[in-house]
Amino acid sequence: MAEDSDLERTEEATPQRIQKAREEGQVARSQELTTFVLLLTAAAGLIFMGGKLVEQLSDIMHAGMQIDRNMAFQADLIVKRLSQLSIEGLWSLIPLLILLIVAAFAAPMLLSGWLFSSKALIPDFKRLNPVSGFGRIFSIHGLTELLKAIAKTLVVGSVAALVIWGNRDSVLSLIAIPVISGVNRTGELLVLSFLLITGAMILIVAIDVPFQLWSHAKKLRMTKEEIRREAKESEGDPLVKGRIRSLQREAARRRMMSEVPEADVIVTNPTHYAVALRYKSNSMRAPKVVAKGVHLLAARIRELGEAHHIPILEAPPLARALYHHAELDAEIPEKLYAAVAEVLAYIFQLQRYQNFGGDKPAPPGEINVPQELDVLPSDNNE
Repeated sequence: MAEDSDLERTEEATPQRIQKAREEGQVARSQELTTFVLLLTAAAGLIFMGGKLVEQLSDIMHAGMQIDRNMAFQADLIVKRLSQLSIEGLWSLIPLLILLIVAAFAAPMLLSGWLFSSKALIPDFKRLNPVSGFGRIFSIHGLTELLKAIAKTLVVGSVAALVIWGNRDSVLSLIAIPVISGVNRTGELLVLSFLLITGAMILIVAIDVPFQLWSHAKKLRMTKEEIRREAKESEGDPLVKGRIRSLQREAARRRMMSEVPEADVIVTNPTHYAVALRYKSNSMRAPKVVAKGVHLLAARIRELGEAHHIPILEAPPLARALYHHAELDAEIPEKLYAAVAEVLAYIFQLQRYQNFGGDKPAPPGEINVPQELDVLPSDNNE
């Protein structure tokens, strides 16, 4: 049962899955929204540009009806004239056509945003399979599209019938008015009817857009196994990641150990902890920790210190405090300034003794460390 649940697509798509689908051109689409925007744009274009368009087309028609005697007997002149009038008619329609082209490109972006995917242009010959085609026709999606088409026909048809019935008196009155006025009135009625019938599609769009979003999200659902595999691919194999972390720690340890010969002093516990400090008064605001470790690593730090003649000072409370509260390659905490200053004062005196002789300085006695910074030996199994 657990294996079956892992194979069921019950999980919401991850951001990586959604992004991959977008790259492949798979986004939510609503044909009804695109159709509605195109029709609404066309209606708006006819309202604002219709008068000018009718005037231009009327002039073209009027010019086309005027044929002189010479043109009537020369077929090539008639063809040339017809071609010229056709081009003028096309130029008259260009503003409306441009408006519709812009709407056709902008409408899909209302739902899925800007998207260009070359993968969507690659031919998919699986779509030519008649078996798959019949499967899509008789699928739940096909049934849904059929019901949507029937509903759209009923809604739009009902609204169209109401609009026509409501304007029956205006249509009948066209018989009694002059031709020019009748043409203008007919245009107004057609545009108004077209706008009202187009507005009826708002109901279809209001239902179709949420449905398409839900359907698209459902198609992108993933199984629990797919999510685990994606997480593994994005984050990396735990074994590989562990190996990488191990190599990183080893590299960091080697870098740290290379800094030990440059230290001024090594503070020890004496066996459990070792912390190497360096201080250059002309370039550092406070002493820095260049290496630290416990147990075997502490022993290695002490060995390197002895090999390079780095002074080693036993100060258990200070060693514990430095190890737990000072970051590697960072300045020591301010609360340890006084304790470390006492150690460095001894180290500088020791260096002067080694260089110039005189009385050998005595190691500092008990070094005071703030109680809140000292980790007791019992807490570290010492």
